[in-house]
Amino acid sequence: NEDLQCSSNSVIGEVLTWTQKFVGAEKPKNALEALIACNPLIFPSTYKLLQIIATLPVTTASSERSFSTLKRLKTYLRNTIGENRLNSLALLNIHREIILTTDEVLNDFAKDSRKIRLL
Repeated sequence: NEDLQCSSNSVIGEVLTWTQKFVGAEKPKNALEALIACNPLIFPSTYKLLQIIATLPVTTASSERSFSTLKRLKTYLRNTIGENRLNSLALLNIHREIILTTDEVLNDFAKDSRKIRLL
């Protein structure tokens, strides 16, 4: 409250007034976009709060998820596969939200040179 130099009621009122700006409009997707959309002359307390939020450290869940995925992938049967294939499998598992079409996969597969003809 000392950083904001005003009462908590006025800060709450200011934030509520600022959020009314986005009724019927596109809302910011993250703290940085919200900070950019906030005018510090009109909403000084809200701007200060958004600065604090934008600089807070983020979670390490994604890196922990990567290690747990690798642990699941590296089973007894997969201990014999090469490092390159294991890395590729891990990336596919970790980044499931990336959607690959069958055509993209087939085109990449067809680009590699092979000793045997597939077709």
